[in-house]
Amino acid sequence: MSSALVIPHHHLAALAELIADVGQPCWASGPTSAALTGFDGFILRPPFHILTARDRNVRRIGHVVHTTHEIPLIDRTTKYGIPLLSPTRTLIDVARSINSLALTAAVDSALRDGGTSEDFMHQRINALRASGREGPAKLLAVLEGAEITRGGQSWLEREVLRLLHAAGFPKPDTQVVLGRRRDKLIRVDFHFPGTRIVVEALGYRWHRSGAQLQIDSERANRLLLDGFFPLQFTYSQVVEAAETMLATIAEAFEVHAGIPVRTQTGCTFRSSPETPDLADAG
Repeated sequence: MSSALVIPHHHLAALAELIADVGQPCWASGPTSAALTGFDGFILRPPFHILTARDRNVRRIGHVVHTTHEIPLIDRTTKYGIPLLSPTRTLIDVARSINSLALTAAVDSALRDGGTSEDFMHQRINALRASGREGPAKLLAVLEGAEITRGGQSWLEREVLRLLHAAGFPKPDTQVVLGRRRDKLIRVDFHFPGTRIVVEALGYRWHRSGAQLQIDSERANRLLLDGFFPLQFTYSQVVEAAETMLATIAEAFEVHAGIPVRTQTGCTFRSSPETPDLADAG
């Protein structure tokens, strides 16, 4: 049940008084914002967490004052007349200080109550990850863990499929076994039937370990030796540079599959013996 249904009114009044006393700019943040938003597992109570501009010298005994250079409009909202962080920014904020189980419950309740979406969480994670905050990486790890538990395609794989479809590419096969690396099967994210083109989404981590890099290189080398043409794209490339990713795949179709391609943000394909019945879009 959402904690928004059991917010103590005297605490709500005390928080409103605190924020009014501090003055703008000031927002409820962290666990205080989570309780106001109604995340499961959070109850509104002192000490209150508030966020204000870094150039202000604000201290309040009995409460926790955080500072920041700026909070974009997209990361702000109001509830009960109180300024606070948006649900997505609140998830990123509390991710620093709670364990993965509590964060998973908060994410689930935010999705359930319509406070955020998977797409929007990934957009804000990617926008904020370069700031040095712990929150984006921890939230991303929880999202990845939930996907592994659920099984099926990850958000990143679904996003690649969406981008390919919107650009006019033929539908690729997914999770296809194309070979072996030592005693392990090589299962690729996407393979376009009738071609040797393979597309791999490298996952959510923007810093891959030495062991992960070795596995990636061994897989790519094996695929190349077996006659495939593997293309690899990072999380950031999919989210931030989709047009570049699509143009690269389009070039692979033209060079390695003999299919003339015309790109806009995506591509236009002309029929060929290797990919029959592909419509010419222009």
